[in-house]
Amino acid sequence: MGSRVISSAKEFYNTLRSLQDQESNNPCIYEVDTQILKMNGDTIPVLNIYCGNQPVFICEKPLLSWYTLSQNANASAVDNNPALHPLWVRCDMSDPARTAWVGAETVCTGNKVSAVKLYSITCKGITQIYTSLNNPLLKLYQISEYLFFINFGNCFNPTSFLLGSTVDKKTLITLDVLKQEHKKRHPPSSTAIKGSARFSLFGSTVVENTTVESQSSVTVDFKWSHVESVLETPPLSSTATLSCHWGHEEPMYEMYRELEFLQSLADGLRTGETEWMEPLESTSAVNLTKALLEELQGTAKTLQEDAAKTAENSKPTTDMETPIFNSFLERGDLDFVEQLWVRMKKSVTSYQDIGDCLKLVTEALRYGDIKPWIHRDSSSSLSKLILQSYHQQIDHVSLTGVTPVHMLLEMGLDKMRKDYINYLIGEELTTLNHLCYFLSTEVDPQEQVIRLRKLHHLLEVIMTCGTFLGLPYDRLFLLTQSCLQHYKTYPYDEEHEFKLQIKPALISHFYEKENPVLWRAEVSSGHGPREVRTSVQLSDRPLVDHVIFEADPNETVNVDSEDPAFFTTMVCCSLVNFA
Repeated sequence: MGSRVISSAKEFYNTLRSLQDQESNNPCIYEVDTQILKMNGDTIPVLNIYCGNQPVFICEKPLLSWYTLSQNANASAVDNNPALHPLWVRCDMSDPARTAWVGAETVCTGNKVSAVKLYSITCKGITQIYTSLNNPLLKLYQISEYLFFINFGNCFNPTSFLLGSTVDKKTLITLDVLKQEHKKRHPPSSTAIKGSARFSLFGSTVVENTTVESQSSVTVDFKWSHVESVLETPPLSSTATLSCHWGHEEPMYEMYRELEFLQSLADGLRTGETEWMEPLESTSAVNLTKALLEELQGTAKTLQEDAAKTAENSKPTTDMETPIFNSFLERGDLDFVEQLWVRMKKSVTSYQDIGDCLKLVTEALRYGDIKPWIHRDSSSSLSKLILQSYHQQIDHVSLTGVTPVHMLLEMGLDKMRKDYINYLIGEELTTLNHLCYFLSTEVDPQEQVIRLRKLHHLLEVIMTCGTFLGLPYDRLFLLTQSCLQHYKTYPYDEEHEFKLQIKPALISHFYEKENPVLWRAEVSSGHGPREVRTSVQLSDRPLVDHVIFEADPNETVNVDSEDPAFFTTMVCCSLVNFA
């Protein structure tokens, strides 16, 4: 019997080891009906407590006993095995403690596994289990300090549990109770207690008792020592880290739409098909181009006069607009090519539109009807034709095929590069040298658009922190450098959150009277890899994703009450030594 158990443990170890050594995260099927996944711990909110972004194994059936045995050097058949990633198993919360997860993690002394930490995560909230009959969750039984598991296979039936999220703060767990829970599993020793909390400074809002999700979010995470009470406000001595994600909302939306039009042109050049955006102008692109040419014909304006007129026409129409956004969205020095781009991006709906508009412009240049001014550093094909027109020598351009689309794309790229330079350099947040990667015209048009999207994402974050949070210049400068450095290395990612450490005093007025979305206290003892921790987390949303939490029909919540409703999650840890 013992040899068969050890043999099974070794077979299980070999499966996990093979999965651990693979570079891919494809799932592994063990014994026909058990799926094991390898993923980073931070992808599962409740496991992020202990695992962070380190790799972990996730499975749906009892395997911790084999995992623990396979790591025990005292089992001669599996001696000298390298340590495995932590293993976590989802549970169905049907036990009295409402266990949602159990886990195991090795403890090494040198290169040898000397102990294992066993975790249990319990949750309080109104839950309804959901699962496929072919993928049952684990029913958990605990005997003494060791875990034993029974798999009920396909006889699993979804069950509802009425646990209730906590509304009355008086019913919340106290720090004394948390310390007692820790001492139950660990001999008396010196302990430390730390706190952490997360506040949402900008995100979802509540309208008529309904939560309206914003695409944008700014959260701040606090960490501090010497916690004195549950749900205490983070002290000003805390370390604070902002996490910013912006979702293309006002007042940056128009700029984002302009970038999307650029993207559609670049995609059209690559695929041969363009998805035209809904025009914002009722007047046709051709008529708008004719109107622009008529403004210029027969005039002999100087560069200064033309720039002054453009600046006058670009002045804000209302004093209610935010100055920082005006400084970015409104440029008073649009040259002829940029003014043409602004009209065309709002009105073109076909390749024919682009060709007809550019034909009108090139003919006006060829016959000397207009002498428009352009920026000295303009690099588009149309800008080069305008420079040639100053000397009455214009190259022939065949406005057929994809040439008109390519010319329009160059115009937009040129204009938007100047937009970003205007803000970043104007606000002294960076230098041209630091922007070289993003402004390069040596890469293909598709890559040029991607690099502008990176700059746009950066600007969304910077302007959020500068305008809505009022962060000082030194923090904005540091955030800009961090964002630029990140996007020189990593691909464009709309979901990426940029982080910035700040002093709590800078944003204390945002959170001091607000309720946290997540609050945590943690009792710890021991040192290094043998450190053990017991923690409790209070959150406005459940941290467990394999159950459904519903409202308690017997629980009346006063929507006007300032007391928040919290879901409680407790993580307990036991250290088992391989003596």
